[in-house]
Amino acid sequence: MSSQGDLFNTREDKPLPPVAPELWGKLARSAFRRKFHLNAEDLSYLQEKTLPVVLEHGADFITKRLAPAHPARDGKQTPWKGHPVFVAQHATGTCCRSCLEKWHHFSKGLQLTDLQKRYVLAVIAGWLEHELDTAQKQAAEQNCCPEQTKKDAGS
Repeated sequence: MSSQGDLFNTREDKPLPPVAPELWGKLARSAFRRKFHLNAEDLSYLQEKTLPVVLEHGADFITKRLAPAHPARDGKQTPWKGHPVFVAQHATGTCCRSCLEKWHHFSKGLQLTDLQKRYVLAVIAGWLEHELDTAQKQAAEQNCCPEQTKKDAGS
């Protein structure tokens, strides 16, 4: 019997392609994109399932919902919530073909190549890793200095 980790062929020896640091700066300057963060439920799901498994889900979402030249319901194919990858896609402009064209310069009307799909996954992975790091730092601060957290909450 296959496990969930065996469903998708994303665990390749090849690392994900690099993401230009400039992209993160561009996304941070977008008021719309920077408002997205994982809620407690999505963060818990990501921590429980682990990033590699969640990225396998992401690879499947990309292949089925984003990679075709003319995806079904383009512009509406990515839900706003319900999975950490969905939130990451909206945060990173990888949610639909129009956003992919605007933010990542992938032409609409052309099927995504394997390299482009891996790049989209790398962008999503980078954003999710940042969210995990931020959550871990916040948890460490709360465990380290509970008195300071109470003071900050009261001010």
